[in-house]
Amino acid sequence: MPREFSVYEAKKRLSEILRGVRERRETYVVTYHGEPIAEIRPIETAMGGTFEDRLEELRARGVLVGGRKPTADDFKPVAHRPGALQRFLDERD
Repeated sequence: MPREFSVYEAKKRLSEILRGVRERRETYVVTYHGEPIAEIRPIETAMGGTFEDRLEELRARGVLVGGRKPTADDFKPVAHRPGALQRFLDERD
């Protein structure tokens, strides 16, 4: 049976919850006014696969389509204005 935490308590204890998921493979339920709203659990398939295995399974089922790894060309400045960094730093002083 997964442990339950209110939203408030989950926010306070997030590091502890994530440590339990990562190290002990535990599952936690987050509640809001006593009603379950989220589940925090390890990412695995029923066969105990990795995250990459899960992605591949979703692609095979057609749930996840398209996509590619981003390249350096994907990250270009929205607007190039000479001196923008210096203006930003000047405003911080």
